[in-house]
Amino acid sequence: MKRVVVIGLGIFGFNIAKDLYENGFEVLAIDKDKEVVQKIRDHSTKAILADGTDKEVMESIGIQENDVVIVSFGEDLAAATLLTLHLKEMRVKRIIVKAPDEDHKHVLEKVGATDVIIPEKEMADKVARGLISPNVLDYIPLSEDYTICELVPPADFMGKAIGELHLRTKYHIEVIAVREVLPDRIRMVPRADFIIKDSDVLVVIGKEEDIQKVR
Repeated sequence: MKRVVVIGLGIFGFNIAKDLYENGFEVLAIDKDKEVVQKIRDHSTKAILADGTDKEVMESIGIQENDVVIVSFGEDLAAATLLTLHLKEMRVKRIIVKAPDEDHKHVLEKVGATDVIIPEKEMADKVARGLISPNVLDYIPLSEDYTICELVPPADFMGKAIGELHLRTKYHIEVIAVREVLPDRIRMVPRADFIIKDSDVLVVIGKEEDIQKVR
């Protein structure tokens, strides 16, 4: 079982701790607000009232023995930076830090964060993508250029074989899986003669601007 520590239980930290716990993770939740710690007790493996920036306290808790530490201090860059430095010194394997913007992200990466997320930006990007490409259900950015996403096939794809569509030539994208609703199953790396049904969802990889052309 993966062990995760969430330090800072604002809206983001509280919900990620709760979601991970409900999905089988061993979650240690830490905050210096007594009321919040009381609320998270039923939604975590263990909840501790403590100042996350206190290195001695974090070492005594055994933070370094966990697989992942998530830092969620809102816009308090000083606290997030200090804690990230401490975690790096404690040799924590993976340090995920919430940041309010790109400037803070760069600072946190320089001091040792392995992953920095900007929830507001990611949500804005997701909403924008939903409006730009309404047939894109979900996406996972792999790099600045490439993305994996779930794609509702356009009407002119229905009843045709994947190979017949020449997706690599026409759109520069590749179908790596098909999520079939009827029957409920995932077909990995479908054959060129796989016929697309109106209940199928295509999992494709490619550049974002190329995926957006599939309408």
